[in-house]
Amino acid sequence: MGLRVLPAWLILATLCSFAPAYAQNIKVIVAEATYVMGDSDTLAGAEENALLRAKRKAIEEAGVYIEASSTDVETSAGGTTTHLNQLGVRTIAAAITETDVLEKRRALDGDRPTFYVKVRATVHLDLLTEAIKRLKSDEQLAAHHRQLQTENSRLKTQLEGLREQLRASSGPRREPASAVNNRRAAIDLGRAAAQSHSLPEKIDLASRAIAADTLYADAYVIRGQTYLRGASLAFSNGTPRTEINDYVERAIADFDRALTLDSSSTWALLGRGDAFTWQKKNRDAAADYERILRLDPLFDVARQRLITLSTTTAKKQAAAKQWRQALATLENALRADAPQSWVAQAKEAYLLRSRVYTELGELERAVDDLTGVIRVDPSNAQALLRRGQLYRRLLQGRQAKDDLEQACGFGLQEACTALP
Repeated sequence: MGLRVLPAWLILATLCSFAPAYAQNIKVIVAEATYVMGDSDTLAGAEENALLRAKRKAIEEAGVYIEASSTDVETSAGGTTTHLNQLGVRTIAAAITETDVLEKRRALDGDRPTFYVKVRATVHLDLLTEAIKRLKSDEQLAAHHRQLQTENSRLKTQLEGLREQLRASSGPRREPASAVNNRRAAIDLGRAAAQSHSLPEKIDLASRAIAADTLYADAYVIRGQTYLRGASLAFSNGTPRTEINDYVERAIADFDRALTLDSSSTWALLGRGDAFTWQKKNRDAAADYERILRLDPLFDVARQRLITLSTTTAKKQAAAKQWRQALATLENALRADAPQSWVAQAKEAYLLRSRVYTELGELERAVDDLTGVIRVDPSNAQALLRRGQLYRRLLQGRQAKDDLEQACGFGLQEACTALP
């Protein structure tokens, strides 16, 4: 099997600050992109990749500092080629406030389908600049958080060492007192902990940072995140729940201490929210994620966590036919002014809310949610079917027929049967 990985980091500097469009802090940009479908892609996924590429180009053409990553991975095995494209633009959600699809088409490139899309994107430069400032601040903790997310299989061999370390420190934990808090030493030790790939070493270095300066909140955050990583690793190994709970409780203690020192630490709130999620304390977890978003509305990780948690809770409420409760849960997570790019991140939540609106008789609102989903995922046959059925109930026959025909064209037999 062959593997080719092409990483690229793109940095664009602002060159046109004097341009007339900057005076209004808004740019309307037309961009186009093409995506070649891989063997493992779905039609909807390939179209979404083409749309995301076009949005990235629009952001880049805005001429503002931006950080993006593009990774192409191609694998070959048993005569089958798999092509996976992962594209991350950290500020798309903050920058693009509106996207209109001007043109889209499919063609064949050899024996592979190719998807072309042309969009007109409205880029809000003030929001983009604000997002960039936020991303540049707290860079060390952000990098550490991403590092923890990517570590998995190679850390499993460290689990036993971590267990031994925790057994040795069992009982009430008291941090060594310092005669004089040494912030410089604590920062250096915290940075070393963030960069370490060994869980026991991370905990040791973070603990030493705390010993050097007991008022250094970031060290508690780093150690708390490491305890949570230990819980995840233990869970993947089928470890008894009691051991997992010990990791989680230690993490919560560290995050609580960090918040005592710095009540506005978004990373401590995120960690504690994740720990509460482990304990299935969904209300407490949601409260921490909501508090993060009040402090920093552009903290995308917290918003994604809140959407996922709220969708899970609302599903249970909908299953119990608690429609009003489910609606309140979803509306607490879905912003009324959410940019279109966020709809793609929360399709499941919008689809669920459309069903709740339907059960409550609010058909036009249900149509609005389905329209948002279809705008970012034009080949979503289920969404087209459901909107067509709602249009029929609203006596909008032409629109109903159009949606049902599209859904039928995508191979949904139920839509074909519903056609007159």
